[in-house]
Amino acid sequence: MSESQSATIFVLNGPNLNLLGTREPEIYGSATLDDIAGMLEDRARELGLEVDVRQSNHEGHLVDWLHEAQAVGAKAVLLNAGAFTHTSIALHDAIKAIRTPVIEVHLSNPHAREAFRHTSYVGMAAKATIAGFGAQSYVLALDGASRL
Repeated sequence: MSESQSATIFVLNGPNLNLLGTREPEIYGSATLDDIAGMLEDRARELGLEVDVRQSNHEGHLVDWLHEAQAVGAKAVLLNAGAFTHTSIALHDAIKAIRTPVIEVHLSNPHAREAFRHTSYVGMAAKATIAGFGAQSYVLALDGASRL
């Protein structure tokens, strides 16, 4: 880890992820965002890292947080952009504009769902994508980020 890089990994969550646990549990599972944050905190501690877990329903907040991740020297960003994944050129451009590696995260497998979910502007700019493992997708992404 370079001196300017911290041991913090930002975990950014987009629209409607505040409703995890109650929103379409047959697709997204029963874990809440707080449950996922707890899993990540436990795993991060084992890896000697810290996580900064945030959620917003507003695209601009996610863009600002991506910029902040670079400004503070975060090791990486795990990004579940929710529906913005498939629509946001702004997030694509923000990921491309920073040096901090971004790992795209999805609870479900977007390619096994509606056709409009098959395009990922986030994925086009991200270093990697982890999808389809439910809440475990975040832990797998954190493990990957720890090795960057």
